[in-house]
Amino acid sequence: MQELLKDYLTVHGYWVLFIWTFLEGEAGLIFAGFLAFQGYFSLPAVMVTAGAGAFCGDQFYFYLGRSKGKYLLNHSHSLVKKLRKGMKLIARYGDLVAFTSRYTYGFRIVLPVILGMTPFPARRFLWLNLLSALSWSIIFTLTGYLFGKSAALLIGTDIKRYEHYLFGILAGIIFLIWLGHFYQAWRRKHPARVRLKRMRAWKMQRLNQMK
Repeated sequence: MQELLKDYLTVHGYWVLFIWTFLEGEAGLIFAGFLAFQGYFSLPAVMVTAGAGAFCGDQFYFYLGRSKGKYLLNHSHSLVKKLRKGMKLIARYGDLVAFTSRYTYGFRIVLPVILGMTPFPARRFLWLNLLSALSWSIIFTLTGYLFGKSAALLIGTDIKRYEHYLFGILAGIIFLIWLGHFYQAWRRKHPARVRLKRMRAWKMQRLNQMK
């Protein structure tokens, strides 16, 4: 079974990883790093593939903002809500925003789109995006790889026997990190929801008084 899994990942795993990192974030890359430790992937190939997927993804979003920015603003309420905050970040930090956009929870896709809608130079974004994609792929690939390395030190040489348990533990850790991000985002939005609720209650009270 393990040989079949290894053969499948060798044939299909890298292009799946490329598409995943083109579209999504760190979770799949951490798993790929762990699989590299297990011998299903090549560690350098995972880093290069993930870096290429992340780079191509953000280049796509940047040029999407540059060519279709007005259309997106007219059809995406979520983008409009994040536009003001994104513009403030770009005005304040400039190049740093282009470099760290994929590390920013909730703005990974939005910031390259917004950058594309500004006069930010395309060539400068390309080089910053390349450096960012490579550093991002190295950091999170090594996170999964070092998780496997640490588990091997604790368990011993027979790590294949506990592979499914380690996958479950790693998935649980990633889920808790995601949950923490979700909770922080919920806390940031909570005051706005409270104000909106009060405004609606006040409007309803005024309507009832008018009746």
